[in-house]
Amino acid sequence: MLRAWRRTRRWVRALVVALAVGAVATGTWWFTLRDPSSAAAEEPVTRTVTASLTTMEKTVDGTGTLTPAVQEDVSFAVSGTVTSVAVTQGQTVTAGQTLATVDTLRLDADLLAAKAALATAQARLDDAQDADDGTSTADAQIASAQAQVEVAQAQVDDAQAALADATLVAPVAGLLTVVDLEVGEAVTGSGDSGATSPQGGDTTATAQFTIVGTDAWQVEVGVSDADVALVEVGDQAELTVDGADGTVFGTVASVGLLSTSEDGVPSYPVTIAVTGDQEGLHDGVSADVSVVYERRTDVLTVPSMAVSTVDGQTVVTKVEADGTQVETPVTTGETSDTLTEITDGLTEGDSVVLAVFTPRATQDGGGQQSFPVPGDGDMVFQGGPGGVAPGGGTFQGGPMQGGGNG
Repeated sequence: MLRAWRRTRRWVRALVVALAVGAVATGTWWFTLRDPSSAAAEEPVTRTVTASLTTMEKTVDGTGTLTPAVQEDVSFAVSGTVTSVAVTQGQTVTAGQTLATVDTLRLDADLLAAKAALATAQARLDDAQDADDGTSTADAQIASAQAQVEVAQAQVDDAQAALADATLVAPVAGLLTVVDLEVGEAVTGSGDSGATSPQGGDTTATAQFTIVGTDAWQVEVGVSDADVALVEVGDQAELTVDGADGTVFGTVASVGLLSTSEDGVPSYPVTIAVTGDQEGLHDGVSADVSVVYERRTDVLTVPSMAVSTVDGQTVVTKVEADGTQVETPVTTGETSDTLTEITDGLTEGDSVVLAVFTPRATQDGGGQQSFPVPGDGDMVFQGGPGGVAPGGGTFQGGPMQGGGNG
């Protein structure tokens, strides 16, 4: 054999030697010098989650506008000339505080006349009773006189109330947003057609004072006829209000019985009363409302991504204490957002597989790849010219993010 080797041409011998050296070098690199991180990168990455207890809610959602719960229009109920205006626009008033007064000259005269009429009616009743002889005629005269006394007494009561109404007071506490009254202005009662200005002529029949409460708020939302039966007075509501810090809470104060129609779709008004001492609320801002009509606590759940169907059976992949993975049948209940209720097959604290990712990727030149599996339910695939995504799919080079709430 040595003699045959020597008889071969020199360039053939050089080629064989080069090939042999290359094979040895390749084997040495594979078994001893290969970057261990490359091998580690090809190990499967398994993300697990724990079955845990949570609170599941069902809601009816809507959008409305924030308004003060207290907004009172206040005007004189009696006629007269304004003698004083005790407040100014922008002032905060308390319930019962005097707003304005009108003169009482005519009101005093009305009260005196009513009292005189009452005295006359009472005298007639007394005379009829003194002349009672037991006949039906006497009984009729007494009954008539008694009725006249009652009518006269009602007129006295009305005159006294009108005299009291000459002083207009705030029925509620709040901020005065309208003060449309001046001293010397002649006004008519709120039940009349309008008011007369000092220069004469009719004024616009608007409120003389408007009081807006700043410590009580409400939102009215429209609820479809399909959902209104789910909502009841007292249900808790959660509101997202422009300008407010965090979630604003409230309760259902009323559910309207008469529907309105928008684009042919019936809608029922539901009023939400804001509860607690909320800050950052302003009249007219938009509010997104979620009315919670069902809430269940201590519900065992896992992320919906961990649940799959195999041969018509609902299963999860459970991770045993020794690390082995077992396909476990489960019974599911309701689904809320990204969570699925588990009613049988798991207990609190059991670990289940959410996703398995087996990176098999190459890198060239300056290409660098990483396959982080961060928290918060997102799996991110970044960098490199290409690779294999979970389930055998491929992704191309450049940054790529695949999200899945878990």
